[in-house]
Amino acid sequence: MNFKKITETPSNYNDLEQMDTNTLLKKINEEDQKIASAVALVIPQITKLVDAAALRFEKGGRLFYIGAGTSGRLGILDASEIPPTFGMPHERVVGIIAGGDSAIRKAVENAEDNTTQAWVDLKAHNINENDVLIGIAASGTTPYVLGGIHKAKAHGILTAGITNNPGSPLAIASDIAIEINVGPEFLTGSTRMKSGTSQKLALNMISTALMIRIGRVKGNKMVNMQLSNEKLVDRGTRYLVEGLGISYAEAEKLLKTHGSVQKATEAYNAL
Repeated sequence: MNFKKITETPSNYNDLEQMDTNTLLKKINEEDQKIASAVALVIPQITKLVDAAALRFEKGGRLFYIGAGTSGRLGILDASEIPPTFGMPHERVVGIIAGGDSAIRKAVENAEDNTTQAWVDLKAHNINENDVLIGIAASGTTPYVLGGIHKAKAHGILTAGITNNPGSPLAIASDIAIEINVGPEFLTGSTRMKSGTSQKLALNMISTALMIRIGRVKGNKMVNMQLSNEKLVDRGTRYLVEGLGISYAEAEKLLKTHGSVQKATEAYNAL
């Protein structure tokens, strides 16, 4: 397939080793400032994905991320934040990385080149047509991700691809292509930099907007967050004080009784 692999094109800068630290940091920052603008251009595709995922979620569907290396880790990071932030069960948003959980910390040799393992990994979660699969690959050519996307499509599962190479195999294979062109990396080919940051921004948008759409947020508050430490208990208590006009002590007791801001609010209003 003939397409331009932007993620492998030479950096706009040369002789990096001859730059002083301040210059290096300024140039990296200059490149980073291009990322948000590139993400803004794909908001229509992200909108389509979130709306489609929300419909499936309301029917009990789930969201899966698959990726290798940095892309896989970013998917796992986003998925792992859903339960504490929105109070959703761990199995509703699932991140899967080539090579398994050990690859989160240490690269697993040749794992990303396996074209069949992603589907094996997804079947272990009983993925079905009610679910949504997002493949993440800066290059858009990762065999592990492409194999999973092709199999999922063959089984009637909605697929999306987040890639930094427009026109890549992942973009072509996916039902919804999110092609974020951030240009060459500061360090040639190091897609953990601009490409990875753009993927993180897109994933933040997808999961946060999805959780808002399905009712896990009220106003601008995380009313279903898990109360896993004193900071979060205090935050939830203050939400109730503000929202219900009650004392801090009463709000704290109410929160601890019902386990979330939303449930506490519903119980209070039902009195």
